[in-house]
Amino acid sequence: MGSSPFARSSIFFILFSVLSTLTDTCLATRKLTSLYQPPSTTVTYHNGDLLEGDIPVSILWYGKFSPTQKSIVVDFLLSLDPKHKQTAVNSPSVSRWWNIVRTYSKKAGKRETRLVLSKQVSDDDCSAGKLLKKSEITNLARRLINAKPGWLTMILTAQDVAVEGFCMSNCGFHGSESENKSVFLWVGNSVAQCPGQCAWPFHQPIYGPQTEPLGAPNGDVGVDGMIVTIASLLAGAVTNPFGNGYFLGSADAPLEAASACSGVYGKGAYPGYAGEVLVDSSTGASYNSVGVNGRKYMLPGLFDPISSQCSTV
Repeated sequence: MGSSPFARSSIFFILFSVLSTLTDTCLATRKLTSLYQPPSTTVTYHNGDLLEGDIPVSILWYGKFSPTQKSIVVDFLLSLDPKHKQTAVNSPSVSRWWNIVRTYSKKAGKRETRLVLSKQVSDDDCSAGKLLKKSEITNLARRLINAKPGWLTMILTAQDVAVEGFCMSNCGFHGSESENKSVFLWVGNSVAQCPGQCAWPFHQPIYGPQTEPLGAPNGDVGVDGMIVTIASLLAGAVTNPFGNGYFLGSADAPLEAASACSGVYGKGAYPGYAGEVLVDSSTGASYNSVGVNGRKYMLPGLFDPISSQCSTV
């Protein structure tokens, strides 16, 4: 299942929509930026398959990404593995954040999931054009990645690529391929199209309380915003990959591990306020997790199945 873009409507809540094609299923989308509303009950397990064990992760870079932008994303993926130690001492780590996801697997009696970066493919010239339908997202993954059963493919689109529904209803989505049971997610760089919707809290929001935006931890509003969505969707893809794993509410409009805590980045979060986060004294940028090479990230809150509360550590 999916993640969520951010819904900055009056209800400030993330909804999910089921999108289908003949050959694949998009289980949920991350809607336009939503502000925090605590979950009304717990995220429960519906006895379906989860992603477990070592999961190969492939990345399709669709459009032009700089080496620095790619390194921000790759370092985040590497940071999920506890074998990669954080540089900063006594700081919350990306791997500790991912441990919350591992808890879901353990509670379901599954093997803990370890995401293993497999291969990267660059399509700088946008072989399918710069205006994509949702169905073309999975076609691209199929053609350029050729994912196998149990694989997870990330399709990341550059700032000048428009995808159906992007900015109007979502910031990204995840789903699965019915043919081979592989899982995919798509996230777009919103900096040139809708940063006020898909890059909050690093950009002034379009709707809701007009608080001062936080400094992007890697100095890139678009890619730092992508990390939030990627992290949310990864959590959903692992814990609810085929629509019958962990979620809250209806299977047609589920809230997952991250989307149940939308808008939470630290303690005390409320609409328009991301919560208590750390600030880099040298740059003034905000963050709540540290990864490999001391790289800093702002990661979304996850619903902790042990404490039944939203947490980032």
